[in-house]
Amino acid sequence: MKLLLGFMWLLHWLPLPVLGRFGNLIGSLLFILLPSRRHITLTNLRLCMPELTEAERVVLARQHFQAYSRSVWERGILWWASEARLRRLIQLDPGSVPVEQMTAQPTILLCPHFVCLDVAGAAVAMETSASSMYVQQKNLAFDRVLRAGRSRFKPVKLFTRQDGIKPIMRALRDKLPYFMLPDMDFGEKDAEFVPFFGVDAATLTATARIAATTGAQVLPVIATFLPDFQGWRVKFYPVWDNYPGTDMVAATRRMNAFIEDRVREAPAEYFWTHKRFKTRPNGEPSLYQRAPKP
Repeated sequence: MKLLLGFMWLLHWLPLPVLGRFGNLIGSLLFILLPSRRHITLTNLRLCMPELTEAERVVLARQHFQAYSRSVWERGILWWASEARLRRLIQLDPGSVPVEQMTAQPTILLCPHFVCLDVAGAAVAMETSASSMYVQQKNLAFDRVLRAGRSRFKPVKLFTRQDGIKPIMRALRDKLPYFMLPDMDFGEKDAEFVPFFGVDAATLTATARIAATTGAQVLPVIATFLPDFQGWRVKFYPVWDNYPGTDMVAATRRMNAFIEDRVREAPAEYFWTHKRFKTRPNGEPSLYQRAPKP
């Protein structure tokens, strides 16, 4: 891992168009070399985008592998490049990070799993402190680099799932914006089966419940690639009105609908390699089981 991190550090000096094309090349190779992840991706696309032909889904799946690979290699820029370089490469919409808006009251920064989500974190971290939950990495060297990279500009509080909900609530009450990544399948605990692209998906209701408990506003933020390897776009969407209301399931359904709309805008950049529909209601069979060979 240390060799890989050293290689990433060397690559971060490359111009972004060169590094991005290198990432695309590696992604194309991984599309061939990782059949299990390719199967998950194509299964998700069949479920979520039945209007596409199978050939179109294969093209989109390959583009996703390229985008995912790009995001990993380009992460070296987020971790080690100068702040001046990052500011040149990150295009903000509507033009700046809304620091005053997100620190005047408890704020949940809703950040779905697009491959460039770390770019959104870097854009905010250059302007203000924040908090987030992250998955502790098994490799200690990579874990240290990941934590340092995410907190190198302003202090960032990083929680693990094992820390529970209390530190998140404290951070919000201290008006420390909380990055929330709400769209992964963690099982039935604290989740409801809510449609995602018309398919029942075990979806955490935490966004709605935390907003209801703390009075936090929900401010979505999504990072995507700019065309022609020119950098990234970070878009802050309007705060959701009247959220979550009194129905936590309806609020969670509203969240999924918002994510669906954003996925359709940049379909190759959503995290399709995750088993989003792994947990099934009422003992239904796995949607990811391979058909037996004839």
